[in-house]
Order: sequence, then structure tokens, then C-alpha cells
Amino acid sequence: MRYDVVVVGARAAGAATARLLARHGLSVLLLDRGRYGSDTLSTHALMRGAVLQLHQWGLLERLIAAGTPPVRRVTFRYAGDAIPIAIKPSYGVDALYAPRRTVLDPILVDAAADAGVDVRFGVAVSDVERDAHGRVTGVAGRTRDGHPYRASARIVVGADGIRSTVADRVGAAVLRTGAGVAATTYGYWPGLDVDGYEWNYRRNAASGVIPTNDGLACVFASALPSRVGRGGVAPLLRIVAEADPDLAERLAAMPSPATRTFTGLPGYVRHCWGRGWALVGDAGYYKDPLSAHGITDALRDAELLARAIVSILLADADERDALADYQATRDALSTPLFDVTDVIAGHRWSDQQIGDLLLRLNAAMSDELDTLADLAANPAQRLQEPAQSR
Repeated sequence: MRYDVVVVGARAAGAATARLLARHGLSVLLLDRGRYGSDTLSTHALMRGAVLQLHQWGLLERLIAAGTPPVRRVTFRYAGDAIPIAIKPSYGVDALYAPRRTVLDPILVDAAADAGVDVRFGVAVSDVERDAHGRVTGVAGRTRDGHPYRASARIVVGADGIRSTVADRVGAAVLRTGAGVAATTYGYWPGLDVDGYEWNYRRNAASGVIPTNDGLACVFASALPSRVGRGGVAPLLRIVAEADPDLAERLAAMPSPATRTFTGLPGYVRHCWGRGWALVGDAGYYKDPLSAHGITDALRDAELLARAIVSILLADADERDALADYQATRDALSTPLFDVTDVIAGHRWSDQQIGDLLLRLNAAMSDELDTLADLAANPAQRLQEPAQSR
């Protein structure tokens, strides 16, 4: 089986990249070791850049139709103050959303399939294949029932997350590693009366509330790993109580849900391209989930990488130049987000410093949004419209 592009990983970054490529007439294979529609650990929150892209791609309506509640207010709590901020319309976005991954990921996968992507779940990629000159030419692995599986491609994209097999097999160098490591424990509470996103910042006791599908609110607590331990409701409530005692009391009065815990990982930035391969999403760049910005960056980088690959395969652009430009743009947008998130997630700040850090985080998000809006407004580069037949 030979394709123009094989994308490994069918979550947000991979499915979005595959769809954008197929919309330009490229033959694309999308592989994932898991099952269609399966859940994954996530803070769910989409920032304005992600909502803008879903709107431009014609997929936001599907998200809304799935019952994802609009978020029109964000409340920040720090240094003893509660600061509510209304979401003002900008670039056609008048609300934020935080879909369950059982909603968002299938929407992106279905859109990829509708665009002509060959989607296959239950295929675990274990290696890349190379030609005699060392160029990556495809992938090898096994199906869920144990049969060998191989596929060839002009470019292989690793979108397979923080433990990326593709990144490992191509030897993608780590360019930067963060100094801060936090653990996060999550639970879903039904019927919790919440008005939009809530972000609570106390040193070694950060938390948040994110309304999502099915009348649920994702409540999370972030602190140093030694404090979170194995996670669970008890440490979650203790951490929440330090910034919002009223919320902690309301949660404690409700039936305790099951929780999941992420024990922490330093952020990293990997070199994200080489001969015949590229990385996107967490495979190439990861920062702590306390920023709640991972999905937004994944969709952003899907757009940037798809543009680069289209220019290589359909416009005869030099592969090295196009992929180097992709990495340079990714890094220019990601570095400010990475730096400030690393400090916040490492809980290396005081009540007097956190306000300035949040202003830096907001400025980085604004620059990212402006870049995405400029891309969407440029008819000569828009990937959401099908290209001319080759």
C-alpha cells in the first residue's frame, strides 16, 4: 500500500492534519493503535484559536450539535481576588468550548474520512521503514489480531503523542526540556453549577473547572507530584479548597466520581522534521496541561504542517525549506507559551508574580490567534478549500 502521506495517531493533531491534506487531493492513510471514539485524559478546553480553526474548517457546528456547552465567561482567582472576564466576539468567535474527547476526536476522524482519508484503527506502528539512503519511506507494525502491517508513503507524520513511536524511531532530537513538573488529578461532577471556565492559582495548589458535554464539569487540581501522590478525590478537594473553599464544599457534598491522575512530565520541544518525516502535536511539542492549551496548539500545528506538506507534494517546494519553515513558525509561536507554562506548572511563583505570568500567557495566545486569523484570511493559502485536481 502506497500513499502520499501516512499519519500515525488519530487524535486531534493527526486527524486534523490528515483531513487538511486529503482536502487537497493527496492520498492519506490515518493509523491509530486504539479504538474509534475512545476517551483519553484531557482538560478539554479549547482556546479561541482552536474555535476559530474549527469554525473555518466547517466543524464547529458539529461540536455544538453534539451538545457542547458554550463558554462565555472565564474567572481567574489569584492573590485573593476573583476576576471574571467576558468572552468578547473576535474573528467571528463569540464563545469557547470544551468538548469531551469522545466528542471532538470522532468529529475530526469522521471529517477526515469524509475528505477521503483511509482511516484504520487497531494498527500499532512499531517502526519506520527507510530506503538505502536513510530516507523514511513508510511504517511497519501489527494489526490488533497480530498480522504484520506495512504502508509506504512519501512523507510519514508522527502524531502519536508524548510517547511517540515515530519520534523515537527517527531519532528526533529534544531541543528543549522544561524545568517544571506538576501532577494533575481530574474528576467529572454532574450538575455542578458553574459559569464558564474557572482557573484558580495558588502556589502548589492550582485548580480549575471546565464545563463539558452531558452536563458534566471537569474539575482538576494541579500541584507538585509529592502533594498529588496517587491522586483521588481527597487530594483534589484539599487543593481546590485553598483557592476556592466554596467550590470545595459543594464538591464534597456531591457523590464522589472516579478520578484519573497524570503524574507529571517535563515539557519538551523536539526537532520535528527530517527526510521523509515530520512530527505534529504532542509528538513534537508538549507542555503541562495546566495551560489547557494542548488541543489548541495541536490544531494550530496541524494547519501549519499541512500547508508545508502540500507545498512540497503539490507545488514542488523544497522539502527541507518547507519543513524547516514549519518548525520555525511552530517554535516562534510556541516558545512564549512554553516558557510561561513551564514557570506556572512548576509552581515557581508567588501571589505577587502570578498576575504578570498570566498576562504573558494571554499575550502569547493573542499572537497565536492573530497568526491563525491571518492564515485563514489569505485565500491563496487556505487549506480548508479543495485544491485544483493534479
